[in-house]
Amino acid sequence: MQRDLTFSLFLPQVATDWPALRAKALLIEQQGWDGLWLVDHFFAGGSRGLDFFEGWTALSALAEATDRLRLGLLVSCNSYRNPALVAKMACTLDRISDGRLELGMGSGWMEEEYLAYGFEFAGIRERLDRLDEGLEIIRGMLSGGSTTFEGRYYKVLEAPCEPRPVQEPLPITVGGAGEKVLLRIVARHATRWNCPMPEAPEIPRLRKVLEAHCREVGRDPDEITISEQTAVIIGRDEKHVAEKLELAKLMIGGFVDIETMTVVGTPDQVTESLLAKTRGGVTDFTVLFGDFGEPDSLELFSEQVVPALREGFASS
Repeated sequence: MQRDLTFSLFLPQVATDWPALRAKALLIEQQGWDGLWLVDHFFAGGSRGLDFFEGWTALSALAEATDRLRLGLLVSCNSYRNPALVAKMACTLDRISDGRLELGMGSGWMEEEYLAYGFEFAGIRERLDRLDEGLEIIRGMLSGGSTTFEGRYYKVLEAPCEPRPVQEPLPITVGGAGEKVLLRIVARHATRWNCPMPEAPEIPRLRKVLEAHCREVGRDPDEITISEQTAVIIGRDEKHVAEKLELAKLMIGGFVDIETMTVVGTPDQVTESLLAKTRGGVTDFTVLFGDFGEPDSLELFSEQVVPALREGFASS
């Protein structure tokens, strides 16, 4: 199934204020970006003193500030909220945004954050099993009517979910790359799979693993959009690229391996790199810029890379 390419800004809401975050959302909406993803964290690892907005609250305000931009968290941590509550939050936000919510869900990973805020940091298998059960409840509630579910970790009894979301079905993105369990959860529940940056080179192989899980659960793999977290460092020319590269080392070098996880270059070079990723099945890009999306990077990408990439993709 041929899909349209989509592009969203991936923007951790750290070291910013509300006017700046709102202004950036309005700017990318004006530039024609498809969406904006914030993160579901409460502080920056290693820099707890930095300002860091809570994600769901920020999304609600952005839903009112914008008109067209699709909005989500990449991804909401299942451990931080009861899944029935998440379903109610999602329906409310979808109503506020008039059908623009992207519900991203993941199992959680940042142990220091769990400990800081008093959440139990269970082993990875338990966190994944909780995500699976949580998504079962969320999907049931989003589909309408009263939901009853009793699992090992969660239980709901005739839980209503009114008003219904505008989108039916409301799209669910699951992030992660674990082959045995996480991708099976994607096959069972998700409309989009988002692959984190460290595993992105493995997408062609992981896509085959996902397809096998889909066959096992009776799902058509073409129903699932393949999405990639992509770090981009872009400049007008080689000199500008070099300047942006040095800035990226300061701004994202603490959590992104610049050498192995980034697409670096001029608009033509970035276009070619991303076009190669589409050949592996990626049709949705969540873009983290090395400068956190300064206006010149956003402009170069939206005005030069996006149209060229869509043209190249359509003719491939």
